[in-house]
Amino acid sequence: MQEVDGFLNGTLDYQHLKGDTGPLVYPAGFVYIYSALYFVTSHGRNIRLAQYIFLGLYLAQMSLVFRLYTKAEKLPPYALAFLTLTSYRIHSIYVLRLFNDPIAVLLFYASLNLFLANRWSLGSVVYSLAVSVKMNILLYAPCLLVAYLTNLGPIATVAQLAVCAAVQLVLGAPFLYANPVSYLRGSFDIGRVFEHKWTVNYRFLTRQAFENRYFHIVLLGLHLYLLFKFLPFARKYLESYAKLNSVRRDLDKSKNSKVKASINFNRNTQLFLLPFFVTNLIGVACARSLHYQFYCWYFHSLVYLGFCTKYSKTLVFCLLGVIELCWNTYPSTHLSSVLLHVCHATLLIGVYKYTN
Repeated sequence: MQEVDGFLNGTLDYQHLKGDTGPLVYPAGFVYIYSALYFVTSHGRNIRLAQYIFLGLYLAQMSLVFRLYTKAEKLPPYALAFLTLTSYRIHSIYVLRLFNDPIAVLLFYASLNLFLANRWSLGSVVYSLAVSVKMNILLYAPCLLVAYLTNLGPIATVAQLAVCAAVQLVLGAPFLYANPVSYLRGSFDIGRVFEHKWTVNYRFLTRQAFENRYFHIVLLGLHLYLLFKFLPFARKYLESYAKLNSVRRDLDKSKNSKVKASINFNRNTQLFLLPFFVTNLIGVACARSLHYQFYCWYFHSLVYLGFCTKYSKTLVFCLLGVIELCWNTYPSTHLSSVLLHVCHATLLIGVYKYTN
């Protein structure tokens, strides 16, 4: 509320937008959404109303997630119950802390539903809106690029990238006009140094090691290596999705209902979801720091990833339980940080073996 108060008073230079927690470090979409909340909640004083609004956002996201998982037919009902009822930390992030992360994640899941409905341009607009709320949504970008190329071809891919860029330019226009360098540095600062006291995943490092830029370069290298390692699987899955999607469209045109009824095209959704979720997990696992609100970046995909391994259901739910325990340990400890990395690595290895 303090950060958007400056904007509402006419300040458009990002270097002058700040609050008690520090400078404004989110793109323009965040500013507009929280400006709306500023007015709706009586300048941020009506916190109860804000909580009801975020409750609505949470339910909207759950409906989008359930729509994806119901269509994919991968998860049994008890897994969906686990997804809904078990995480104290997630409910805290959404309805108590009122972070912008849930809004960005909600918009991403909306875009994913649109992509699966073959509404690519609208999906690109909503995806870019999600990026405009918080930059972590860019973790999905490598997979989205492959999805564009395999489903639409290179020319249409350029068009979709132009759509994404246009959304950013339109939303950021007032701030870009006032001070483009300040806006780009403030809202898309990939070199920002996080505070060690808030880290969930690197408590076992000293502050000096945690802030060392060579350590950050190593993590970036690991991130790129894992993306390259999973690229063949992502391309194979998304190409298969594109081919089956083309067959479905051809059958729709031919109106051959008998043949179409004999093929379960809903399960084709699995080929689309898994590459996106793995790409995001790689980004989370290689993050320079994870703060408690970042849990919502990947929580709703974890159970799906667990069921995309050859592990026993007991092991899968043990992994999910340990991850939940790590995120609920405050302040984080050496043990909780190490266990979180072990769980991430175990999931990635399990998915890799499942897809190869």
